[in-house]
Amino acid sequence: MFRIFTSTLGKDLDARGRQQAQRIGAALRAAGIGFERVLTSQWCRCRDTAQLLDIGAIEDFAPLNSFFRDSSAGPSQTEALRRFLAGRAPGAPLMLVTHQVNITALTGVFPRSGEVIIIEVDAEGAVTVIDRVLIDA
Repeated sequence: MFRIFTSTLGKDLDARGRQQAQRIGAALRAAGIGFERVLTSQWCRCRDTAQLLDIGAIEDFAPLNSFFRDSSAGPSQTEALRRFLAGRAPGAPLMLVTHQVNITALTGVFPRSGEVIIIEVDAEGAVTVIDRVLIDA
């Protein structure tokens, strides 16, 4: 099961962030990658990124919300995300648009701006990073 993460930082997307999201979406579409679902943090920047990717209807998903300001929420949110991913049947890729702290907590990867992290999650919730693709530096 492949899961694809893209990260956002800050509150609002600037012109560069909007361009990055559009380029990432264009690259995914050009590669013929379709998504079963596009889940996003409820924070404005993530929702804007998900919309600009233009790869499918977006759905808010609270476990993707940032816990940067309240790190005590990190372990329970990460575990909720892990359980969700582990419980999914194999299928089309899932796009998750979230924050650096969430990605790092789940994968151990500190993503760069414009980077896409491709992971696999097994039925027990073990996460394997398959690839890291810097689509737009």
